[in-house]
Amino acid sequence: MSQNKPFALISMAACAAVAMLAGSYVPAHAEMLLSQVIVDLQPVEPGHDDIEVWNAGSERIFVVAEPSEILSPGQPDERRVSNPDPAVSGLLVSPQRIVLEPGQRQIVRVAAVTPRRDTDRIYRVTIKPVAGEIHSQVTALKVLLGYDVLVLFRPDKPVGEVTATRSGRKIMFHNEGNTARELFAGKQCNDKGKNCKDMPATRLYAGTSWELDLEYDTPVAFQVSDGNHTALRHF
Repeated sequence: MSQNKPFALISMAACAAVAMLAGSYVPAHAEMLLSQVIVDLQPVEPGHDDIEVWNAGSERIFVVAEPSEILSPGQPDERRVSNPDPAVSGLLVSPQRIVLEPGQRQIVRVAAVTPRRDTDRIYRVTIKPVAGEIHSQVTALKVLLGYDVLVLFRPDKPVGEVTATRSGRKIMFHNEGNTARELFAGKQCNDKGKNCKDMPATRLYAGTSWELDLEYDTPVAFQVSDGNHTALRHF
């Protein structure tokens, strides 16, 4: 893995363990960093990638990696399903349990072990430290922060586009394709090209829609990416 990737600092999941000893609270925390929090398995690339886990703290940490598949992503009935058998889930994460000494780094491989489908398969891999023993003469509170890594397993042939329909100063984006698209760096200006407003970003999973309120009646510009190609679009 390239060593020049920035380590992500976004805490996506958290767990806490409390040991009651006496008196007051002494906080302790482990600094676990990841090389990436999005794994995008494109059809033109191998169906696997590596995440480097780094213990940047001063204590030994015990880490677990727990994969889950996201069914109906972005839909009202979205749900998370965990299955320990990669033959069923289609995703292998290895190793799933590691021990990291202070300053130590370890590679966790994320690999699809099933053929690509006609549409995305979406996964989350929770990588988090788990509580070990706490040694203190006072009451100790140990807070352990983890990450919820997004994994996109793209189809062999991504097709379709993001379209939009407008009603007054509302716009509805629709992903009519078979793979997730990200809309970002959005901007809308008035009819004189001034007083431009920045638009929020989103990830539109296949078959989902997203509604946005607008400031003006003018077109809206977004960068639209499928993780492999990015293009400026006007809606």
